[in-house]
Amino acid sequence: MPPPPRYCPQCADPLTSVDGCVTCGWINYLDPKVAVVVLVQDEQGRLLYIRRNHEPAMYRWSWPSGFVDAGERVEDAAAREVREETGVEAEIGDLLGVWSQTGEQVVVIAYAARPVGGSLRPGPEALAAAWISVQPAHRRPTPVFPHDAEILSSFLGP
Repeated sequence: MPPPPRYCPQCADPLTSVDGCVTCGWINYLDPKVAVVVLVQDEQGRLLYIRRNHEPAMYRWSWPSGFVDAGERVEDAAAREVREETGVEAEIGDLLGVWSQTGEQVVVIAYAARPVGGSLRPGPEALAAAWISVQPAHRRPTPVFPHDAEILSSFLGP
């Protein structure tokens, strides 16, 4: 969770409570942050991964992901993140699930997708972008984030 604000964003008085401002009545809502994760699978059954160039999980391989902007449709955010991080245009498909954890601010929404255009190249938030097999016989990247194993299981099915 981020630290609470020290000053009121409306009247600039010092805050004496994490709940809000006693001077002007501003309320501090501790809203969750929504993130999308996209598992893009090509015709050969490989998944699209990026090698992260920033924390958390710098230098680790993960699926395209990122935060939903205010006023943005969740599916549009998913397609945008894939495009920005990999250069691949993706058609967002099935919802794989929604994951959250007590005490955590981030709600993760995962989608399956398929490539429909673009060209593979790492974007500004990636050191590399690659198609990686998820077949059990192949070595796939170790899950990076808390819900990754569950998300992959949801994608691969029983």
